[in-house]
Amino acid sequence: MRPSRRAPDELRAVSLERGVVKYAEGSCMVKFGDTHVLVTATLEERLPPWLKGQGRGWVTAEYGMLPRATLERTRREATAGKQNGRTVEIQRLIGRSLRTTVNLEALGERQITVDCDVIQADGGTRTASITGAWVALADCIAWMKNRNMFKGNAPVLRDNVAAISCGIYNGVPVLDLDYAEDSEADTDANFVMTGDGRIIEVQGTAEKAPFSEDEFLALMALAKKGVARLVDLQKMAVA
Repeated sequence: MRPSRRAPDELRAVSLERGVVKYAEGSCMVKFGDTHVLVTATLEERLPPWLKGQGRGWVTAEYGMLPRATLERTRREATAGKQNGRTVEIQRLIGRSLRTTVNLEALGERQITVDCDVIQADGGTRTASITGAWVALADCIAWMKNRNMFKGNAPVLRDNVAAISCGIYNGVPVLDLDYAEDSEADTDANFVMTGDGRIIEVQGTAEKAPFSEDEFLALMALAKKGVARLVDLQKMAVA
């Protein structure tokens, strides 16, 4: 029995509320159970220096956790004077996950910056961030379309992107780990996938004992099911 009493292939309660920030071109409050992340997408008429003059845009991301997102207060990284390695790794993952399905040429010489701020953490903050980030990004692109900011009819956003965690808990492959499971899992993995089931990134780690190919395939099957459900929720959110 899972601590949450969910079935092995059952997601936590997921909600995607868009348009939650007045000033941002796109925004989403994403909740995976007790993990809550506020995501905003900001359109900027500028590019990194190395991209200027190439006729294409860029999508990047920043990620952070509020001091009391966790059980004990975490010092703000701004106070420490630098981001820690985990933060840098996660925000790079979010950025490259989103870029895989954006037509950067259609975007023009503009940048969209997606900010993911974890308000409350109970496992799966990076997967919740990616899933909500796509909604905020879609909102931003719709905002641009409404202002005729794109030339031609080429699609700007080619597909959905969503992410989910899986793991082996007490010897059983399970979907969407919360903190109680993640902290005790034999194996934990994160899957980032497109709406049509293609893989963007897989992160898998054996925490206690190595896992087999059959166990990996079981986690992959769970991830495909979970991502398909998340993509359905994304489509309903932006409809």
